[in-house]
Amino acid sequence: MSQTSNAHANLTGSLWMITAMAAFAAEDALLKGAARTLPVWEILVLFGLGGALLFAALARLRGAALWTPDVVSKPMRIRMVFEITGRLFYVLAIALTPLSSATVILQATPIVVVAGAAMFFGETVGWRRWVAIILGLTGVLVIIQPGADSFSPLSVLAVLGMLGFAGRDLASRAAPARLSTDILGVYGFIAIVIAGCAFAFWEGRSFEVPEAEAAVFLGCAVLCGVLAYTALMKAMRTGDVSAVTPFRYTRLLFGIALGVVFFGESLSAGMITGSALIVLSGLFIMWRSTATRT
Repeated sequence: MSQTSNAHANLTGSLWMITAMAAFAAEDALLKGAARTLPVWEILVLFGLGGALLFAALARLRGAALWTPDVVSKPMRIRMVFEITGRLFYVLAIALTPLSSATVILQATPIVVVAGAAMFFGETVGWRRWVAIILGLTGVLVIIQPGADSFSPLSVLAVLGMLGFAGRDLASRAAPARLSTDILGVYGFIAIVIAGCAFAFWEGRSFEVPEAEAAVFLGCAVLCGVLAYTALMKAMRTGDVSAVTPFRYTRLLFGIALGVVFFGESLSAGMITGSALIVLSGLFIMWRSTATRT
């Protein structure tokens, strides 16, 4: 009976994870669509405000306080800095570069998190996982191809965004456990607003009233973002982490499909090779992490 129950929990958690990754990919595509007509800073501010208000409403419905001393604890301050960095550069990446390549590079985040956990949290990482980490990061280099004629400096934006998200995930490990998912969502989206306000001075474009299409894109992106965040938290709290986490890589499939179908992007041999290195390295690291605990 317990095995059947555990299998059902793993299946449910996997479905939540696939839902989260599909929603994240849809969010990326919608933001890229809005960026055709709106300044990036405005997209960040409106998207962040929408998500923060939705999560604040959910938190209040569940009786959670929106402000506690834990919100300004050191881990949360560090988390917000990395959230701002990750969101700003990743939104710039999906606005200015192919959606498919930005999505693939983002998949290196778990690999960087493992390396960061070893360096900053003292977690034990054996030589096999270090080799996998190096191979995964090599996959990123294969995709952006520095030094090649086809290299675009804009591809570095996705790398900076990925590093920001990895830092955020590491800081989340040290965040007070008393903070609920909704509260983390509120301040995560507030960080996006801050990123947009900061970038407004750099971009130098004035506010533009969104046309109907852009407004629909932004509204749907907010809904997808809240759904994705909620589904991700449900996935990680349902079933075994080792069974659920590998389904994170379905975001790669969704992102590439949306890029090809809606934005006319094509896949190069370098992108396919780099994607394979990143995914295989990530899956191996997860397997080794599970194997060393059993």
